[in-house]
Amino acid sequence: MNVPGYLQKLGKALLLPIATLPVAALLLRLGQPDLLDIAFISGAGAAIFNQLPLLFGLAIAVGLTRDDAGAAALAGAVGYFVLTGATNGINSDIDLSFFGGIIAGIIAGHSYNRFHRVRLPAYLAFFGGKRLVPIMTGFFALLVAFIAGVVWPLLQQAVDSVGMAIPTLGAFGQFLYGLLNRGLIPIGLHQVLSSLVWFGWGDCLQLSYEAAGKLQQLCLDPALVQTLTVGGPVPGVDGGVIAGLATEVTRGDLHRFFAGDPTAGVFMAGFYPVMIFGLPAAALAMILTAHRGKRAQVGGLLLSLAVTSLLTGITEPLEFAFLFLAPLLYALHALLTGLALVVANLFGVLHGFGFSAGLFDLVLNWEQATRPWALVVIGVVFAILYFFTFYFAIRIFNLKTPGREEEPRLVDGDKAAIEPGELATEYLAALGGADNLEHIDACITRVRLTIKDPSRVDEVRLTELGVTGMVKLGKQNLQLIVGPQADMLAADIRALTTKP
Repeated sequence: MNVPGYLQKLGKALLLPIATLPVAALLLRLGQPDLLDIAFISGAGAAIFNQLPLLFGLAIAVGLTRDDAGAAALAGAVGYFVLTGATNGINSDIDLSFFGGIIAGIIAGHSYNRFHRVRLPAYLAFFGGKRLVPIMTGFFALLVAFIAGVVWPLLQQAVDSVGMAIPTLGAFGQFLYGLLNRGLIPIGLHQVLSSLVWFGWGDCLQLSYEAAGKLQQLCLDPALVQTLTVGGPVPGVDGGVIAGLATEVTRGDLHRFFAGDPTAGVFMAGFYPVMIFGLPAAALAMILTAHRGKRAQVGGLLLSLAVTSLLTGITEPLEFAFLFLAPLLYALHALLTGLALVVANLFGVLHGFGFSAGLFDLVLNWEQATRPWALVVIGVVFAILYFFTFYFAIRIFNLKTPGREEEPRLVDGDKAAIEPGELATEYLAALGGADNLEHIDACITRVRLTIKDPSRVDEVRLTELGVTGMVKLGKQNLQLIVGPQADMLAADIRALTTKP
């Protein structure tokens, strides 16, 4: 199995739902109580994000089929509902998140390819062909749900164990948390880890006090607060007089930050340089490394995703744009995130967020933060670091990020004289005829083929027709680099091979 090629196919399938997310992210963030406080606006954005795993399942199911069949989308939905419903029935604590949609889509896509032409006996004929696909998808999803019900809790327990140990490991723990926070996104367990750190690590008791005519809040070590009394002095605050003492302990890095704990924010501040500066710079690197003819098209998508990350701190749309296309870049991104947390703490920066580490939260929580200005300096450094590491990694390793497909070469002669409707016929002849093709597919600029007999392929003629490059994966897998018309060309060739 060609794993890199398969991952690129998954990445291509995800680009469609990803392109819808920037507007949803802005609606979700702008409608929050700390900004516009308009519930129906935030609800509109949340509705899309809440169904993102399902959208992934639909898109991947269609993207993996041999003929972009819409029937596979229905199977993807069935697979997602069966998978998530069954795993939740086995263990109500299981949340497969994005991973559930990805698995359902893979099952549905392959089920379509395998079963959409199956004929059943006459008395079952109604359930044959494409109607059989969602049935088989649901069956396989049920099997996977049973496996997930057993395996997922073990994975979750492992993450729990790591999460409980991280706060005790100092700088290494900060790096490990940043690394795992990004690394676990594809399987959805990053939320488990974050919940342990943001909502469970550390505790303090809140007190309110008056100083300089203002009522303020502070959250200190419970053992210290229990020695204080109302009307007494506030430790470390000149002229402060205690006005009230809480009885309930506040837990977690996030909750303690907003309660006024001067030591909280250790596991949040480092995300600001990544989400506001680093990832947008990575998007710029991907745009500039795209081929010239594709930069405008790719730039529109990646810039909108970059703005989403910058303003709201919602990074998944941008991360999924290159996660499957270039896993090496995603590994690099996870490492840089871990490094950002360490650097922020080395500079003594403590900052928090109620939503995510975007520009909105940076500004809104500025007054509560410790040395927040340093995040801007660190952010600029990380923007440079992200840009150059992504740029040179893409160039050196020839990573197939969006827009990195070869452009077609315009040639004189036969191609110019061939009508668009006849071009597919010429390609089919050069490929050895319809009986020489087992599978026809396309990505952004490539026609992907499975060939029965490679010796029947006329490579010279294909070059004359406008193929600018050929990628051979094993003996029978051939990719023709033809440019942005790849989808239409593949559809035309496929139509010729299926004619009665």
